[in-house]
Amino acid sequence: MTDGADTGRVRVERGRKRVRAYAGADVVVDSARPVLVWEKPAYPAYYFPGEDVAATLEDTGRTRHSAGLGEAHVLDVHVDGRVLDGAAWSYPDAPVEELRGLVRLDWAAMDEWLEEDEPVYVHPRDPYTRVDVLRSSRHVRVEVDGVTVAESRQPTVLFETGLPPRYYLPLSDVRRDVLRPSESVTRCPYKGTAAYFSVEAGGARHEDLAWVYRAPLPESQKIAGLVAFYDERVDVHVDGVLQERPRTPFGRPR
Repeated sequence: MTDGADTGRVRVERGRKRVRAYAGADVVVDSARPVLVWEKPAYPAYYFPGEDVAATLEDTGRTRHSAGLGEAHVLDVHVDGRVLDGAAWSYPDAPVEELRGLVRLDWAAMDEWLEEDEPVYVHPRDPYTRVDVLRSSRHVRVEVDGVTVAESRQPTVLFETGLPPRYYLPLSDVRRDVLRPSESVTRCPYKGTAAYFSVEAGGARHEDLAWVYRAPLPESQKIAGLVAFYDERVDVHVDGVLQERPRTPFGRPR
C-alpha cells in the first residue's frame, strides 16, 4: 500500500499511530498499522487488519451500502460474553484493493479510543487538519436579534482547517444576564469537551448558541474558559464590519 491513494470519492492512507479501542475494560483492537479512509470528505475513519482485532467477529448476514466502496458485510463483535450488534463491517469486494481484508469498527459502539496513549473523541484526528489558536486585539461584537450580547477587544481566534474562524471571548466580555446554562455537551478530537449556553435575547430563547471548553485538550489550551458563538446564527462585527454568516453543518439549532 502506498502512503496515500486517492481513488475518486475514497481516499486511503496508511496511519502511523498505535490505535486501540476498548469495550469496557476489554481490548477490541490494538493496531500499529491502522488505515485512514476518507469515505466522506469531512473526516477519516480507521480500518484495521483483521488479525489486529482481538474480539471475535461474526457475520450477521446483513449488508450496508457505501457509495464509494459497495456492499459491506455487517459483523457482530463478541467481547467478554457480550455481543455488540453490527458494531463492525468489512468490504471483501471493495473496489479499493487495499481495503479488502480490513475491518472498520463503529466508533460510537466502543467505550474508549486511544491514539498512542491519549484518548481521542468523535473520530480519528485528521492529519491534514490544523488548529491554530491566536490571541488578537481585534474588536469583536456579537449581536443576537439586534441585541449586543458580547463585545471584546481581546478575542482569541481559533483557525481550524476547513471551518470559519471562531472568536473566543473572555467571559467578562459576554453579558451574563442573557446566558442560560444548557445540559448539552459535545466532544471534539482537537479541542475536547464543550459545555453549552442558550441565549435569551430579542424576546426569544436561542438554544445552544454559545459554548465553552473549560478543560480543553493540550493543543487548544488557549481557549480554556472562553466563550464562542455560532457565527452561523448570530451577527458578528469585526473591527466594525458585519461578517457574512458562514454556512456549515455545525450551525443548526440543537
